Amino acid sequence: MKDAALIGAAQRVEHYEIAGYGTVRTFAKLLGENEHVSLLEETLAEEKAADVKLSDLADEINSQAIQSDSMEAADEDEEVDSKPKAGKGTSRRVA
Repeated sequence: MKDAALIGAAQRVEHYEIAGYGTVRTFAKLLGENEHVSLLEETLAEEKAADVKLSDLADEINSQAIQSDSMEAADEDEEVDSKPKAGKGTSRRVA
């Protein structure tokens, strides 16, 4: 969960940067600053690529977390099932 939270925070930063560079690039276009437009487009492409990498990483981390949670739940179920049953003919499951 901590990894997912860190990735989410990094993506928020990337989205903020994408919005900022996109806005400045638009202003540069309107002002006819073609050299600046080109540099800003390069930077914008880098920020978008970083966001894609973070999304891919988030997919991987979240998949691992789901698998880990499933395995832990199965282990807990096995522990509960192997405990002695309470009372005559009654069973009580302890979580």
